[in-house]
Amino acid sequence: MKKYLKFPLYVALSAMVGMNVTACSDDEPVAQEEPGTLSAQEQALKDVIADYTDKTVIPTYKGMADAAMQLHSLCIDIRTKKADGTLSTADVEAAGDAWKLARDYWEKSEAWLFGPAGDYSVDPHIDSWPLDKTGMDALLNNPAQMAQMDDEGVYVGNYLGYALQGFHAIEYMLFELTNTNADGNATANSESVAHNLNYTAEELNYLVGLAADLRNQCILLEACWAGTENVTAEKQQILTDTELDKGINFGKRIKNAGNAGSEYVNYLDVMYDIITAGIQNIANEVGNIKIGNPTGKGLPSGGMEYNPSYIESPYSLNSIRDFLGNIQSIRNAYQGSPSVDGTIQVPTNTLSTYIATLDADLDNRVKTAIQDAYDKISLMGEPFAYTCGAPEYNTINQDAIDACNVMNDIFNEVKNLLQANH
Repeated sequence: MKKYLKFPLYVALSAMVGMNVTACSDDEPVAQEEPGTLSAQEQALKDVIADYTDKTVIPTYKGMADAAMQLHSLCIDIRTKKADGTLSTADVEAAGDAWKLARDYWEKSEAWLFGPAGDYSVDPHIDSWPLDKTGMDALLNNPAQMAQMDDEGVYVGNYLGYALQGFHAIEYMLFELTNTNADGNATANSESVAHNLNYTAEELNYLVGLAADLRNQCILLEACWAGTENVTAEKQQILTDTELDKGINFGKRIKNAGNAGSEYVNYLDVMYDIITAGIQNIANEVGNIKIGNPTGKGLPSGGMEYNPSYIESPYSLNSIRDFLGNIQSIRNAYQGSPSVDGTIQVPTNTLSTYIATLDADLDNRVKTAIQDAYDKISLMGEPFAYTCGAPEYNTINQDAIDACNVMNDIFNEVKNLLQANH
């Protein structure tokens, strides 16, 4: 069976934007521009990128890291309560809710998979699918490997393949038995309810290791964008203990394009990555891979035949929620995101506000395309794991794919407009 392991498209796309992928040290001094040396567009993009980094990307990664830390704690609780005979359905459901929260933050970050998420293979590490169920069974029945499991995720992170790590392995452990009723038959309820608490000791040791590894990778992303010194002491200690600290501040690099310490030659170069390797990469993935592959409707030439093994988040029945989170990530990258406390505030300087000064009609068409993709996906049948091959949803699924492709294509107009004004 062919596997979709998430090696992002931006690896190939980076050549289009002339990006130098040689690692830079944050120990290098960052030169400051002389006053008046930036063009009007470069200054505007600099302001956009600063707000994008500080008010959208970093808060999203912080929320994800915090949620992953909570998930790890709840998985330890499951193991402890199973051992003393007090494990309840509510305990497993609480961990499942924590998984969904961390998952929401991740899906809302997938419009910026360039930079650390790709450079350090965090994306395939935590979000490859389908799960290698055969490999998992072999692992759980291998005493030598199980004896090396640890609570900090070191063994999972360093010695298991991508298809045995990350969100989907945890998802299987928390939800695989929760999508069944008392008779063991699959249910079509998108809100899964746990019924089976018969975890083995091996499964729980693996679950804790998985959750720790996910936690570590999420903290890594926050630290790489914000700078290790700008995350909590607890997170810094986890990075030190697991030897994951990369010592970089990617957010500072993109905010200082054209200066020493940044691999970007100017702010337009950064914006091309935000659009091509970020926004367009996930727009294509949602339409032509996440929806297109399972339904057999993706590009090119109709994609593959109907293949439900390509469904992302099938055990939690979270697929459509995943897709909508991805569209929200595109909206946040373009328009700015509401503050993490839920108040309706967006960054002052966004790509949308800048494009509106150049071509208000294009800005409106971009926002309309994003909303249309969101609305079309919202009409898809729940849960996608059960409806993706149903003939009655063929048109709805195709409409969602088409809307994602329209959204992808309109960002070519955005890039062309930026280039014309450079």
